[in-house]
Amino acid sequence: MSSEKVRCGWCGTDPLYVKYHDEEWGVPVKDDKTMFEFLLLETFQAGLSWITILRKRENFRKAFDDFDYKKIAKYDQAKIDSLLQNEGIIRNKLKVNSAVTNAKAYMEIQKEFGSFTEYIWRFVNHKPIKNFWETHKDAPATSAESDALSKDLKKRGFKFVGSTVVYAHMQATGMVNDHIEDCFRFHEV
Repeated sequence: MSSEKVRCGWCGTDPLYVKYHDEEWGVPVKDDKTMFEFLLLETFQAGLSWITILRKRENFRKAFDDFDYKKIAKYDQAKIDSLLQNEGIIRNKLKVNSAVTNAKAYMEIQKEFGSFTEYIWRFVNHKPIKNFWETHKDAPATSAESDALSKDLKKRGFKFVGSTVVYAHMQATGMVNDHIEDCFRFHEV
């Protein structure tokens, strides 16, 4: 009998992906700085693979001032132009501009709710939704909760927050536990 750990199939064998799966994905995030980091990365991931973003994560961290949303909200056109020249990140003009827009909207939510995490966790009644999937392919791309959250974020001025992006964000930040039932992380998170 193999002593190899069973993992969700999506992470494959890439060491970076395995480390992310084993240490971060699905762990409930309750602090605003980490929540913003995931939100920024998820918006840049739209239309791309997550491994692409993971491989560029440290470049994003440097380019976007360690994901400091207060600094990002103040980016001027010169800073935006420099980001668009940065080969280490995804140089999509709409996504770079959305990072600034989303940082501003993020802080507005903080003013209204006290913290972004207080706001966002309301969409799952402040506790993770635990799903039971046999394979990672059984997990949906969206849910009623991600639909509602996406709609509300858009109403508040956020960009690149369609329901699929939002659901991926919910999975990453532990609002939804979509580890397969046989995965060793299923009961840990």
